[in-house]
Amino acid sequence: MKRYLIFAALAPLLGGFVLLLVTTYTSGYWTHTDLAEVRKLFVVFAKTLQYSYFFGILPTLMMAAVDDILFHVERIRPVLRMLFVGVLSFFGAELLYGSRGPDSGAIQFILYGLVGFIPGVVCSWLAHEAIDEPARA
Repeated sequence: MKRYLIFAALAPLLGGFVLLLVTTYTSGYWTHTDLAEVRKLFVVFAKTLQYSYFFGILPTLMMAAVDDILFHVERIRPVLRMLFVGVLSFFGAELLYGSRGPDSGAIQFILYGLVGFIPGVVCSWLAHEAIDEPARA
């Protein structure tokens, strides 16, 4: 149960922030950055946080379920589990957020994939640190 709480509390927060950074970067808005622009970024993040949780809670819990299933497979080490959850989240986020228009390319594919990869790996690592038992001798 703790695993699901960790994922539900942190993944939409991290994913929403990374998504905001990616869309800000790809739109060309950060060509000349000053403190006022950074302040605007955090204001927009605070205003859109509710939508990050609203739209991100179901995919987040699905990734928590994958992490939980892989936890019960004894041959899969925690690092491999984190990478598997991260890669699955990478492709899921890219499928959901990546553009298919004329601007699509390798940079956009990677940036929108990182929207899922970063929260997936971080939450899987935190779940490992908080829940997993030490290896038996």
